[in-house]
Amino acid sequence: MKFIVSTTSLLRNLQMVNGVISTSTVLPILEDFLFEISKNSLTISGTDLETSISTSLEIESKAEGKVAIPARILVDYLKTLPEQPLTISVNDDNYSVEITTDRGKYKLNGENGSDFPRIPVAENTSELSMSTGILQKAINKSLFAVSNDELRPQMTGVYFQLNNEGVTFVATDAHKLVRYKRTDTTVKDAASFIVPKKALNLLKGILPGEETQVQISYNSSNAFFSFNNINLICRLIDARYPDYNAVIPTDNPNELLVNRADLLNTLRRVMIFSNKTTHQVILKLTGNSLNVSAQDLDFSNEAKEDLDCQYSGEDMEIGFNARFLQEMLQAMDNEEVKIELSTPNRAGILLPTESEEGEDLLMLVMPVMLSA
Repeated sequence: MKFIVSTTSLLRNLQMVNGVISTSTVLPILEDFLFEISKNSLTISGTDLETSISTSLEIESKAEGKVAIPARILVDYLKTLPEQPLTISVNDDNYSVEITTDRGKYKLNGENGSDFPRIPVAENTSELSMSTGILQKAINKSLFAVSNDELRPQMTGVYFQLNNEGVTFVATDAHKLVRYKRTDTTVKDAASFIVPKKALNLLKGILPGEETQVQISYNSSNAFFSFNNINLICRLIDARYPDYNAVIPTDNPNELLVNRADLLNTLRRVMIFSNKTTHQVILKLTGNSLNVSAQDLDFSNEAKEDLDCQYSGEDMEIGFNARFLQEMLQAMDNEEVKIELSTPNRAGILLPTESEEGEDLLMLVMPVMLSA
């Protein structure tokens, strides 16, 4: 089996697949790329058994076949090469791989491609189409709120809720929650599933910058994301997602309007002086004044800052984890943010004051109780 391929093109495709490959696995073949050649097309696949990525590119070849090639050595080698055509030959008897350039020859041991785990194929699936811009935005606005607690697997992914009114993305770790709705993408038959955090992180990294459509297919066990010549397949989390609507308070009479960038910069400064365990900051609201303060009694550190704002409601003090607030404000992209509050022991709601058409974003953060 022999083929000719461009260095740059091969490396670019390998790097897209490389993120899914594990370096610590009980199955050595999972440290390999699977190369499958059919006519003048090379399909490269990688998997960790939970998530798989495949991509294809054009090559010069008259052969057909497949081989598994060690990922790390191949990528490290290609990074050192200037752009040029490579000739790659595979011995069909022992799967040794020989790479020939205009200046040298390099050999490495491959494995039988038939031993590579089977990549799931889309069967009995439902489908929807979404632009890369919307999907990228949904991932950016929700992924930070996903839990890392393996004891609650249902919260270690983003919940996709699809119906004829739109698509809702939900993420929570029980301390913070994000609900991001799009009414400009709908499906006829209602469905819901949980996509793992790792798969979405990988997807975020390989989505193209230019606007294109992503085909999303799903069945009871897997989700398939396809765009350009790339396919990402992931096993869904088999668990029931908590009733997130039940924790969103609806009666929030106190409303704070504040410049998002100003509040974010204040938090960055003040939280340096906060307790390193709780990262607690206190928001003190009186009239049209917002005071943000923090202290670390163990080291006698203390910080206070005043911010201009518009506030309607009763004077109050409420404590939050500054890191959570910072993550939420960073995930927003509007100039002003509205924070709805009820009492110091109930969740605060963060909302953008302006949204693009078809978009609805809500973020919730639980308070840190103030010590008496």
